[in-house]
Amino acid sequence: MTHPVVRSALFVPASRAERIPKALAAGADAVIVDLEDAVEHLAKASAREALCDFLGTHRQTRLWVRINDASTSWHDDDLKACRGQPGVAGILLPKAESLAQVRHVAQTGLPVIPIIETARGLLNAAEVAATPGVARLAFGSLDYGLDMGLTPDTPGAETVLDHARVQVLLHTRSAGLAPALDGVHAGVQDQAGLALAAGRAQQMGFGGMLCIHPTQVPVIHAAFVPAQEELAWARRVVAAHRETASGTFMLDGRMVDAPVIARARLVLAQAGEQAGA
Repeated sequence: MTHPVVRSALFVPASRAERIPKALAAGADAVIVDLEDAVEHLAKASAREALCDFLGTHRQTRLWVRINDASTSWHDDDLKACRGQPGVAGILLPKAESLAQVRHVAQTGLPVIPIIETARGLLNAAEVAATPGVARLAFGSLDYGLDMGLTPDTPGAETVLDHARVQVLLHTRSAGLAPALDGVHAGVQDQAGLALAAGRAQQMGFGGMLCIHPTQVPVIHAAFVPAQEELAWARRVVAAHRETASGTFMLDGRMVDAPVIARARLVLAQAGEQAGA
């Protein structure tokens, strides 16, 4: 199954709806209008109204929306605002922890992106991922670290976070979902650190990353585009497969079989190229 490529998903506060066009112009593969962390409690209703007003006047726009989590009093009002909106392409459910929570959101008929960011959510990630209506998982690394009591930016914290990342990736694959999204890199000015984090996420098997500033988008995209050498290799593998019409053949002294061909096709897809028959 071919899934939409989402290398970057850029947050913008719903309370600052005037920033949505700038976010859309940043080149991110998805823009997430945030009703949760980026909006103060007293501004929740007005932010929701601003989102609805924007969608009403920009009917060709496609946005993801991060709603408030299931334990809050704003949750159902957020869902009501999203239901039936053609401009809402998906709903991010923060602190997703159970099948029941995800099923409730999926009743909107919109694709659901549960964010795994608590210990309970990780322990229940298998049932969350397998819930009908789920499109992909995202990992909320900052909130997960807080929930687990980690000391930020330490080797020990990274060990625990990587354990969680692997679980998210395993449940993504097991459920046949689109590639998962890794959490945000909080250092907006730290381009080198972002490049390193994005490169590691790509190597681990994530499809992309959540991000919080337009300047982060090109850095993330660069990490998730295959290197020219790898891209050239993939083209040659696919071309040789087409020419030989064989499931097993030799190329550069190495045996190429079905898993290698599949890997080559994946590399081409990540670069936005068609692999052909």
